[in-house]
Amino acid sequence: MDPLVRFRDAHSKGLIPDDIYDLTLKRFPITVAGIDRIEKASGIQYPVAYVEPSLVLSSSDPNSYEYGILFARTIPIMFEEKFQVVIQISAPLIAYGLKGTIHAILAHEFLHFLELLRKISKMELLSDEISGNLFENVYSDETRLFEPKVVFKDRTLLNHITKKFPSGFRDYKLEDKVIKFWANRNLPKSNISLDSNTVKLSAESLASIKLDPKFLTKIKQLEEKSSKIHKKRLY
Repeated sequence: MDPLVRFRDAHSKGLIPDDIYDLTLKRFPITVAGIDRIEKASGIQYPVAYVEPSLVLSSSDPNSYEYGILFARTIPIMFEEKFQVVIQISAPLIAYGLKGTIHAILAHEFLHFLELLRKISKMELLSDEISGNLFENVYSDETRLFEPKVVFKDRTLLNHITKKFPSGFRDYKLEDKVIKFWANRNLPKSNISLDSNTVKLSAESLASIKLDPKFLTKIKQLEEKSSKIHKKRLY
């Protein structure tokens, strides 16, 4: 899969102006380097990723002024009766994010990917919890991920994650740039509800998913090490 196919298509249709197109392509190697870095630091292959040619916004209430910018999302899909996890990376992140920010967000989504497959391996995804509040969603997000220092053997990458995700991702400078250079220019936007950002798969779908035994062993090891760290914090 060409990760830029949707972005190129949007440009060819005139939805993405030339300057944004050129800037995103010029900075895309930062994303590729981030994925390579995460694979090296974790020893696990990164899932399929693609560039979303829009600014993705999420609100807890369609009538509310409260919204969040989703710079990347982990999306499970069933394609040709096969299960696959896809990482959606927004073009504004690539165009305006600092290297450390981009790599931290890619790593954060990688943790989501691991968590998703852990739940699938234990048949825990029939009714994932739904949060109707952006703050609650961030809190839930932070309390169920694998410990970054267990997954990644890269001190600089860990520092980026720690700084960017102390209690949910916020980068005000990046958000200001995106609002000024993307949203205010009326470039493509996508609005989703928090409910649509949760995972629901049928029992039949879960039963049909086959995961590599070696990968499951790795997941179990990471889970056990993360659990030990969580217990130390509690006591």
